[in-house]
Amino acid sequence: MDPVNKVRWLHIILFCIGISFNSQAETVTDTEELRTIQDSLQIDNSRVTPRHFNDLKSKYSTPDFIYEYSVENSGWWTRFKQWLSDFFKDLFNIKDKGQAANATDIAIKIAGVILFLLVIYFIFKAVVNKEGTWVFGKSSDKSIIPVTDIETNIHTNNFESLIAEAEAEFNYRLAIRYYYLWLLKKLAAQEIIAYDVEKTNSDYQSEITSETIQDEFSYTSYLYNYIWYGEFDVNEEQFNKAKLAFINFLNSVKA
Repeated sequence: MDPVNKVRWLHIILFCIGISFNSQAETVTDTEELRTIQDSLQIDNSRVTPRHFNDLKSKYSTPDFIYEYSVENSGWWTRFKQWLSDFFKDLFNIKDKGQAANATDIAIKIAGVILFLLVIYFIFKAVVNKEGTWVFGKSSDKSIIPVTDIETNIHTNNFESLIAEAEAEFNYRLAIRYYYLWLLKKLAAQEIIAYDVEKTNSDYQSEITSETIQDEFSYTSYLYNYIWYGEFDVNEEQFNKAKLAFINFLNSVKA
């Protein structure tokens, strides 16, 4: 063989041998890298207990988990709260719906407390003024209510004329009321009592020092309470008996 050709074939053989070794080296390197990756993986072989969640829809259906309401399908209270929330949102330029809802809840709670305190205040005021029987029931010790111009201007009224007018209309209950006010007018004129439109029968009786007048006042006060505050109509016979007791008492009081 020609020496030149021998050299060429030698180069070709060496080149092929080099490629083969290079390929084997790369294969070994890839294998070692793969083994390294597999060795670095951590496999969790612990036992896993499956969990089951039943009836999640009903569990999370309370208002705390409802973030959007359909105003059209809501009740009047929900619609009112939504309106109030929108009002606060626009008034104070609140961007977050949750903050507006919290402000609404706080405002409603404050309003509820104020309303409760107002109710307590008016009940307390009625009791202090001795007009609390309309809240808690009837009482035989009633103040002269309702207050009208006749009670306010008791010293300037002509009760004889008022009584005659009531009798002409067969309004016997009103006539007895006028008799009672006329009696208070006379007792106050004699300084036996100090007239006050807010006072009760017991208040007046405790001011009377004479036992005789106390007894007569107690009886006429009983007639007044029985007839004026009684839930029945007074006939003419009953009226005449009560009228006689008032007239006798009025005549016994010095003019």
